[in-house]
This record gives sequence, C-alpha cells and structure tokens, in this order.
Amino acid sequence: MSLQTDTLLQSVDRFWNLEILPALIEYIKIPSKSVHFDPNWEVHGHMEKARRLAVDWLNAHAIPGWTVHDLSLPGRTPLLLIEAPGDTDDTVLLYGHLDKQPEMEGWSEGLGPWTPVLRDGKLYGRGGADDGYALFAAVAALKALEGRKRPRVVILIEFSEESGSPDLPAYLESHAHRIGRPKLVIALDSGCGDYERLWSTTSLRGVVGCVVDVKVLEETTHSGIASGIVPSSMRIMRQLLDRIEDAATGEIRLPELKVEIPLPRRRQAEAAAKILGGAILESFSAVPGLRAVSEDAAELLLNNTWRPTLCVVGQNGLPAIESAGNILRSHTAFKLSIRLPPTVDGRTAEEAIRKVLTVDPPYGAQITVEFDQAGTGWDAPALAPWLEQSTREASLAFCGKDAVYLGLGGSIPFMGMLGEQFPEAQFLITGVLGPKSNAHGPNEFLHISYAKKLTAAVAHIVGKLAE
Repeated sequence: MSLQTDTLLQSVDRFWNLEILPALIEYIKIPSKSVHFDPNWEVHGHMEKARRLAVDWLNAHAIPGWTVHDLSLPGRTPLLLIEAPGDTDDTVLLYGHLDKQPEMEGWSEGLGPWTPVLRDGKLYGRGGADDGYALFAAVAALKALEGRKRPRVVILIEFSEESGSPDLPAYLESHAHRIGRPKLVIALDSGCGDYERLWSTTSLRGVVGCVVDVKVLEETTHSGIASGIVPSSMRIMRQLLDRIEDAATGEIRLPELKVEIPLPRRRQAEAAAKILGGAILESFSAVPGLRAVSEDAAELLLNNTWRPTLCVVGQNGLPAIESAGNILRSHTAFKLSIRLPPTVDGRTAEEAIRKVLTVDPPYGAQITVEFDQAGTGWDAPALAPWLEQSTREASLAFCGKDAVYLGLGGSIPFMGMLGEQFPEAQFLITGVLGPKSNAHGPNEFLHISYAKKLTAAVAHIVGKLAE
C-alpha cells in the first residue's frame, strides 16, 4: 500500500469510528420501514425522524461549497440530493437509500431489528448494511478527498427503494437539472461475494410480486364434513404454483421469463465460482446437511443472477398452529416474489404470470391475482478501460486482491431508471451485503472493516476520474 492510499484509508477509518458509527447506531433504532410496509409512514413519523437525523448529520459535516437539497413532493417519500462542485466538468452520482425492510422473525438472543449491537467487528440491526451506511460512506469518501482534485459529485438518497422506488421517477424528472449528466454512477446498495476484495455488480434481476388468493367457500367449515367433497384451497394453490415452477428442480416453466445468458456473464460467473467454490452455500445460515440446488458453483451463481426463480414470501388464510382446528379453510392466499433475468421486461412477465394463474381455474375455484409494481432488471454497459483499471487499483490497494465482476440476484430499480436516462454513463454497483449479512432477514449486520475499505476504494475511484 502506497503512502497516499495508506493515508486515505487512515482518514476513512478515523471518520468512520468517530462520526459514522455513532450516527448509524442511532439510525438503526428508528423503525423507518419503507412505504410498502408502512402505508401510514407520514402519521407514524419514523421516516421523518430518519430524514431529520440524516440532514442534521450532513449539516454537522458540511463540505465547503456543497448544497444539501432536502426535498419533498406532496404524498411522496422524501429525497436528499447533495451537490458538491468539483475541479472538472465530469459528474459522479453516488446513490443510496434510507428506508428499511420490516422486522422479520428469528433474531438471535440479544439482537433485534431496532436494537443496534456492536459485536466482533459487526454492527447488527435493520438497515445498517441495507442501506443506511451509504449516505455516510459517500460523505466520508468526499471528506477523504478534501484538498485533492476531484470531479463534481452528486449524492442521491431516496426513501422508497425497498418498495420498488415508486417515488423516485418524479424526483428524477423534477430535479434532472441538479443531477446533470453523470459520467459515472456509483450505487452503494449491492452485495459482495466475500469481504476480501472489491466486488462490482454487472447485472440485477427484475422482480414481479403478486398475491394469489384461492377461494372455495364463503365460510370455513368442518373438515370431517366437507373434505372429499369440497376441493382444498391449498391443493388448488399447489396446482397453480406447479404451473409456474417445477417443484422437483425449481425451474420456471414460463418461456416468457427466460433469456439466453450472455457469454461474458457466463465467464464472469465462472471466474467468481473459482473464488467462492463451496462457500456459496456456506454464506447462508443453512441447516446441517442441506445441499445446494446444484453441485456446480458457476451454475448456482447463474441461477441467482440470470435465471428466474419463485419464492413464497407470505400467506393469509392459514391459522397459527396453536389455533388450527379440524377445518376445511375457505381460502388460501400466497404472496409470491418472482425474480426475473436482467433483460426480461417486467410488464411482459406480469402478463404471462397473470394468464397462467387465472386460466382454467381448477374445480372452478375463485382465483384472484393482485400485482405489485413490476420491476425490470438491468444489465450494465460494457466496462470502460479507465473504470476497470481504477476499480482494479482500488481493490488491490485496499483489499490486497483483484476486483471481481458478477451479477446480483436482487433488484435496484434506480439502476434501470438511470440506465435509460443516461445510456452513456458508466456504472460501479457495489456494497457490503456479503456472506451472512442477511439483509431483509434476521440478524442483519454491517461488516465494519469491509465498509471502511469500500469507502476508501470509492474515494480512490472518484479521485481517479479527475486525473
């Protein structure tokens, strides 16, 4: 590590310890759930508290010349936009969000979604890694570059990402003049295969969410009297799911949801698989003896990044076990989350799913399907040599290992929006969501030392653009 990079990392480390961690601890305490999970967010005031924490922190850590735009539109979640003038005409856009997923069950003893805990170099609690750290890390990167030549930087922090960013387009349209035309977009809301190098996300899957409700009776009745006569709503639901997914293999049956995987993305998955190998399944809290879907690590990565998958994420109509009597239930409702390959159009997928679920209902059951906003994925443009070189330099300087490129199985709607709006921009999509960090689930944590290295790497890459 050179003297310059060593000094930069020391600056970042000090700022994280003194200024960022205390703020993140306070942020985790706030149950600022995204609008989809808290429709009454304005009344409850949690999002306003998170916004106020962020604005107060920004004002306390001002950078000379920057402007903090604390924005709101009627009926929409807020947005923070920070403009920091630079020494060149190039613009870098740094992205993150401050809304959160809901609590979820299964937190370990002593941990909880709104209870920040520092343990073994990790900060536990909802939203620290996804994506509360992003705003603070972006400012830390700028602080580390003070006194050095750098490009113009715009930091954009939204409050509706976990709901599919429904409020973001309105802000992008009304404040396009402030954003400008970025040469580089850096999003700090992605994952990493391990905590030993810089990971760059090359694609994101889309997603279609829907609630499928199968109704067979107007009211629940005695199972001994009705079973064998009235078809079970659960059995019908199983048949509907079989129309979408092969239960034995997990393969999605609908051709509209599949694409040919580009050869460069296959090669990236193969390269990443050589690094991760058997650790892919180990990065999750798997039960003893569980086998992965495939023994081929590259195929696992492609399953997760370029193939459609189905998850049942919620249900209604099933009583808790302790309250379950001998009944034939009137209905079964499942919330489905269907991940799409990056280049599949979300609306096209939605229509294919709607058709297959509602055509020819088994036994004539009453089937309703209500969709969330469909999200199309994103495939990054070819990497420019200058960005590939500076990313490699940053990974080697701060992590000691070369950078790796791989798709991500999740979604960041912002990337698709920006990709359409600024097709000439380059993208570095990265983040701290590594093995067992468990965003969206229990025991979410932020790997602090990796977050510091990532912050330094971002500062290095931003500074390189001005050279």
